[in-house]
Amino acid sequence: MMPRKTTISLIKCDVGSLAGHHVVPEPLFNIAGKNLKKAKEDGLISSCHVFNVGDDLQLLMVHERGESNPEIHKLAWDTFQEAAEKALKLKLYGAGQDLLKTAFSGNVRGMGPGVAEMEIEERGSDPVVVFAADKTSTGAFNLPLFRIFADPMNTAGLVIDPGVAGGFKFEVLDTVENKCVVLRCPEEMYELVGLIGTVGRYMISRIWRARDGLICAVGSVTKLSKIAGKYVGKDDPVMIVRAQRGLPALGEILVPFMHSYLVAGWMRGSHWGPLMPVGVKNAKCTVFDGPPRIVALGFQVANGKIASDDDGKPMVADLFDDPAFDMARREAVEYASMLRRMGEFEPARLGVGQMEYTTLPQILERLKERFKPA
Repeated sequence: MMPRKTTISLIKCDVGSLAGHHVVPEPLFNIAGKNLKKAKEDGLISSCHVFNVGDDLQLLMVHERGESNPEIHKLAWDTFQEAAEKALKLKLYGAGQDLLKTAFSGNVRGMGPGVAEMEIEERGSDPVVVFAADKTSTGAFNLPLFRIFADPMNTAGLVIDPGVAGGFKFEVLDTVENKCVVLRCPEEMYELVGLIGTVGRYMISRIWRARDGLICAVGSVTKLSKIAGKYVGKDDPVMIVRAQRGLPALGEILVPFMHSYLVAGWMRGSHWGPLMPVGVKNAKCTVFDGPPRIVALGFQVANGKIASDDDGKPMVADLFDDPAFDMARREAVEYASMLRRMGEFEPARLGVGQMEYTTLPQILERLKERFKPA
């Protein structure tokens, strides 16, 4: 008998926001809820959960149709299109901002929405954490993923759990050359850090357990500027991570977020800003369109769906809605205040190489005739 294979799909899109790049309003949630409920009734998906971080509408879907399934991706695409149409009628800000193509071609990858998908063979107990961030770039997950799966000072299991001690393999994508390399830790830890420390170019896309190839984590690596050829908003990455039973424990997965750290993005995608872990109720971007926010939701995969309560409602835990992360939130506000005192001077603003898809080239174009030999 073939083992059951379950697919977790997290697909997000900025389809419009209330009062600037701030938060997803209720009418757009209603459209997503309606469409995913019908998909569940029709048997396309087995369970779902709709949430937001900042102005990104997040569709979490569990099903048995595999990764990159055209029907699942069309469900997401049609939902985002309908929500964008509603946003246009309401004159919401940035309506349909992430929908960079007009015709669906079987897969939303490369069309604007961000995608993280993972097909798994269910274990006896399969805890999963999904992360979603707003006002930042795809490289924002490099540091926590390194700490979770490669740093023994973070993850005690790398030292004391035989199921984890063999280490993990990291797929790293070079977004400039569009090539990838797989590095094994701890043997190639220094090479890994050498690459992923350059967060604007090299991104961790997948992680497997080294001893048996078990899939452990997957992140979205879409760069919107590469698709559109100009700045249309930050990439706002999403990620799926499995926990426990020979993998990092839930607490080991979350502990990197006890402290804030700096990520690229924030206002107009052009600044370094502190990442703030928040509960979903606080996943709204205000100060300087931020600070950049991240949410984490935990659930159990059971028999092809999200484990549900007695009333059939999926049980999803809001993991950052916890005073244990108050210190990170306080740090984020302090760092944000310090950086904004620098105004538009580096290093508060991104370096010139990362500004090429913003409006800076337009400024240079206007001034090019006025530049004279020094």
